[in-house]
Amino acid sequence: MPAIHASRHHGLLDVPALRKRAKRLLAALNDGEADDARAQLRTLGLPGPDYRLADIQWLVAREAGFASWPRLKAHADAVAFAARHPGFASDGEASVQHWRCGNDIEHSLRIAGFAGAFHMFADPMVMGPVPALPEEEYWAVRAAYIQQAFGLAAVDIEQRQTQQRSALAQLGADSEVVLWCEADAYDQLFLVRLLASLPSLPRRLELIEINQVPGVERFIGIGQLAPDLLAWLWPQRRALGEDALALARQAWAAYTAADPRTWAGLATRQHPALPLLGPALARQLQELPGAADGLSLTERLVLRILAVHGERPAGWVFAQLMQHDEPLPYLGDLMFHTLLRPLVDAPRPLLHEGEGDSWSQRPLRLTALGEQVLAGQAHWLDQAPAPRWVGGVRIAGDQAPWVVSGEGQVWRR
Repeated sequence: MPAIHASRHHGLLDVPALRKRAKRLLAALNDGEADDARAQLRTLGLPGPDYRLADIQWLVAREAGFASWPRLKAHADAVAFAARHPGFASDGEASVQHWRCGNDIEHSLRIAGFAGAFHMFADPMVMGPVPALPEEEYWAVRAAYIQQAFGLAAVDIEQRQTQQRSALAQLGADSEVVLWCEADAYDQLFLVRLLASLPSLPRRLELIEINQVPGVERFIGIGQLAPDLLAWLWPQRRALGEDALALARQAWAAYTAADPRTWAGLATRQHPALPLLGPALARQLQELPGAADGLSLTERLVLRILAVHGERPAGWVFAQLMQHDEPLPYLGDLMFHTLLRPLVDAPRPLLHEGEGDSWSQRPLRLTALGEQVLAGQAHWLDQAPAPRWVGGVRIAGDQAPWVVSGEGQVWRR
């Protein structure tokens, strides 16, 4: 993968390679080649025909997502400095518990020099029932769903839940906690779930929360970043207070409620204590059936992709969804596969699945009903789809289910 494209994924800029690219482009322009670069320069207000290296570096910087070459260089220098001088010892990092909604950054944290404990809270609360129940009943419901949806062994689920619950139970007033989060609903629900479970404000409670990284074209998650970028993020953490805990408890109660109206209200407001929470709640609210077609937003996007591109392998559809169509990416590949099944396996399916050695290789195409639902000529809730859950809301087509408008208003159908 060329350096410029690799850096747009993991965020670690290869400045020497980018500088060489600028020199090669300048030479090509001087030889009457590189017409695409010449057209871009003209669009930027540099008609030529003579160009300087600084002009081409500006173009290369813009391709990498920066306004100028000096800004690109300053960012790269800041990342490199953070990697060389993390200052973790002076911050008492060795006593910190790093909490994350998966294990995708644990190895990178160690490579970058972090010495604190790492705790994973891995529960896809964006999927399946997340009802307001006493703790024992709640965990049993989640275990049953995860076993059914992902085919995991009951003993493995029990072991993971036991570890998570034990680690949560040990959090208290003397704890030192740093949470690593992104903007999507998967992460924000992890954030409010953990904060809502705290009995009191810990001695140290800090949050590293990002929705973009300079130079990264399509930021999906912290796990995609190079280890040095984690050291760069470390000084950007901020302390959380009682207002964040109160908001988290309110948001968790709203998400687990059988009535989504309080949740919808929180989704429309700004929350200074947790500024990325509102948009994540609004996006997750769109997983309720759409008022016009009965589809969740994820289902609707999948059908649109196939309507535009025609029959494609499921793995290709997932990549298209995550890289281009999903406004706030949150799905893993197995989660995506699980969400596909009701559209394929229904008595009157919206998707037809072809043959293939693995699910990702099997081609998908719209059925006639899928085309009708997407066009607004039929309603998915009228086709007896399997009941499903979004947070604490159970959706059954024949039981006056809650539906949502594109603007986030909810009502019973």
